[in-house]
Amino acid sequence: MGNTLRRIRNRGINLYRLSILMLILSVVTAGLLYYSMTKTSKINDETAELTVQLGKYRSDAYELQIASDYLTDKIRSFVLTGEKPYLDDYFEEVNVTKRRDRAINELEKNREGLPSVKNLKAAMEESVALQTLEYYAARLTVEANHEDITGYPDEIREVKLSEADMAKTSSQKKEAAIEAAFGKKYHAAKDTISQHMNDCLGDISEELSNEQEAISERLKGQVFTEHLLTIVMSVFMFVLVWIVLKLVVFPLKDSVKLIRKEKTLPLKGAYEVRFLAKTYNLMHNTSLKSFEKLNFQATHDELTGLYNRRGYDFLLENIDIETCALLLIDLDEFKSINDTYGHEIGDRILKEVSEILHSSFRNRDYICRFGGDEMAVIMVHADPSMKPLIEKKIVEVNNELQADDRNLPAISISVGVSFGREGISLETLFKNADDALYRVKENGRCGVAFG
Repeated sequence: MGNTLRRIRNRGINLYRLSILMLILSVVTAGLLYYSMTKTSKINDETAELTVQLGKYRSDAYELQIASDYLTDKIRSFVLTGEKPYLDDYFEEVNVTKRRDRAINELEKNREGLPSVKNLKAAMEESVALQTLEYYAARLTVEANHEDITGYPDEIREVKLSEADMAKTSSQKKEAAIEAAFGKKYHAAKDTISQHMNDCLGDISEELSNEQEAISERLKGQVFTEHLLTIVMSVFMFVLVWIVLKLVVFPLKDSVKLIRKEKTLPLKGAYEVRFLAKTYNLMHNTSLKSFEKLNFQATHDELTGLYNRRGYDFLLENIDIETCALLLIDLDEFKSINDTYGHEIGDRILKEVSEILHSSFRNRDYICRFGGDEMAVIMVHADPSMKPLIEKKIVEVNNELQADDRNLPAISISVGVSFGREGISLETLFKNADDALYRVKENGRCGVAFG
């Protein structure tokens, strides 16, 4: 017995054997419960169906709140940025997707005439009424930005601004638009919508609770004989879940964190989990040694110390491109600077650019130089939500490269950015970034675009 316990501690519990044992216990317990469960299966089915209906009705109703919040987000984004795609998304929801209308239709099919439907309709009426204020805020934004109103939907073109608002300056119109979309009146309307939604969800819960109580009365005569077996099954399930969590889920969760940090894995959990950890550790250590064997000079640019083309190719082949961003960088008019000031000045500029890029990006990002004035940045764990941050970085880099106190000719960079996604290939990632870089060059250089 002692030897067996020591063996389990050293090697871990064998999941296959444990699964066989759990299967046998499950079959025995299920057989004992079967006779009793057949008597109550019909009522249990009714209870389960009612539970499903509760979730469905609540989900159907909540779609209206989600759609209302979506419209709020889009109109506020348009007011703040003036970017028309936000308004296009807004009217796509209002005129095409129509989740609010669908929510009412779905709930009304099954709950017609009940208080829950009445409250949902009240929320819809308030949401529709709020659109008038949203249209007004949008029209103010269009006027503040001096946009051609003919390119906007009829709902916006038909809005008539007050004489006082028409007389305002662009910045004042912008402030008025922000007040309309973010002010007390707007918040009060949103609060009213939320209150109706809360009342609707409360009504749904109460209505179905009454139905559940009726079913519960029918179940009371059946459940007594099942109590003991249910307790046994509950204890068994608790032990099963605890074993799975302890021996599989928690060790795997910890392993995922360590793998992301590129560290070795501890040997804990079930035998199979430990075996996988040992295999990973072996592969990880082998990979580290292979990486270290790459000569620094073979993977780095001699002038700037950045990764060269070989290092760039190695990195892209060994990192998770689905979760990274690729930035392709060109130095604008670099050939002219070389021709005018000589290669020594050109080399100094290349070093300066590499130093500024190093200080601008994270330590875990990789900066590369292919040769000449072509560079790249590989940002790990990056996604499209980082677009504003990247844009800010490029603006700051260009500002530094054009500062008066540099004792070097002013220069700028053009940048094309592509974000990885599930299933993307290296070729597609590069092409998207290259196409974005081309657009920057076509539009006057000194900027950034996203592919």
